[in-house]
Amino acid sequence: MPTQLTKTFKRSLLAAVAFAVIVAASQLQAGSQTPRQRAASLTQLAQRQTVQNTVIAVESVGMTVSDMDQAVDFYSNVLSFKKVADVEVLGTEYEQLQGLFGVRLRVVKLQLGNEVIELTEYLTPKGRPIPIDSRSNDRWFQHIAIAVSDMDKAYQHLRKYKVQHASTAPQRIPDSNQAAAGIRAFYFKDPDGHNLEIIYFPPGKGDPKWQKATNQLFLGIDHTAIVVSNTQASLKFYRDLLGFKVAGESMNAGTEQEHLNNVQGARLHITGLRSPGGPGIEFLEYLEPKDGRSLPTDAKPNDLLHWQTTLVVKDVTAIADRLRLNQTTFISPSVVTLPQQALGFRKGMLVRDPDGHPLRLVEKTDMLK
Repeated sequence: MPTQLTKTFKRSLLAAVAFAVIVAASQLQAGSQTPRQRAASLTQLAQRQTVQNTVIAVESVGMTVSDMDQAVDFYSNVLSFKKVADVEVLGTEYEQLQGLFGVRLRVVKLQLGNEVIELTEYLTPKGRPIPIDSRSNDRWFQHIAIAVSDMDKAYQHLRKYKVQHASTAPQRIPDSNQAAAGIRAFYFKDPDGHNLEIIYFPPGKGDPKWQKATNQLFLGIDHTAIVVSNTQASLKFYRDLLGFKVAGESMNAGTEQEHLNNVQGARLHITGLRSPGGPGIEFLEYLEPKDGRSLPTDAKPNDLLHWQTTLVVKDVTAIADRLRLNQTTFISPSVVTLPQQALGFRKGMLVRDPDGHPLRLVEKTDMLK
């Protein structure tokens, strides 16, 4: 413990000295600067500090399931995911991380292509099912978009397994929507009612890796999509606080969009964001209709509507401090240090974005110096 404290003190001291040197240099330089130049220097200083605390990668997208064996069977046999980890954990630290007392968790990681999903079954305590009347414009909506090499074959494959439809059928974005023209998509549900999407990108659309020749039908996860109430408020959180970059925008409406989301009159502002690694995050702001419901105020991580997107950061404590200053809602009371790396990290926390979507921010052990 003293050795760890000494290392922590040294890192803090070095960071403080480095910051002091930068500030001193800026102040010396400011003496010969105009007010506009001084303002620009301060902005650059703030940006240098911010860069140290931004998201490095979207590591995985997770969801709470009611029956792990059933869920693993579905994702493995129907969607070609491969199991890469299967652990059980319990203890005070995990209770603090999840913000729930008495948790015993079974956590399974499944991989498709280069992307990973994380399924969590609460052996104790059990949570509530997804509301049966959930719609795609409710603000607890989240899905993963699984890229496919052939939409018709993928849809017929899903029909063979009698998956529950969310869309009426696969839809093609019309040519009038230049940003997304030719993309085909279909929404369906897993055994617990989590929304999933298969998506086909024609040449010139999406990540070029989805265009590579392959005999695989299901290729990997392109992005996770979340419903947001206000795009600008969500950008302030994901872009300005966490460092995501806007990768594209489109306005989607018409019969194709209505039948994809199964929401009559759907008109959406869609914004795609990317970090340096992993799948993207996509905002779905429903301009019409406006009757989507907010996340229940008593929602908990053991409820089946709980998704969590895991973001890797360099310094989770620094991120926590910044998020607290910006009145972010915390699920974990604070940053938690776990007793072992059963979940693949030692330090992390759960927070909510402006619409209540959970994010797990983690610091990887191999990054600690």
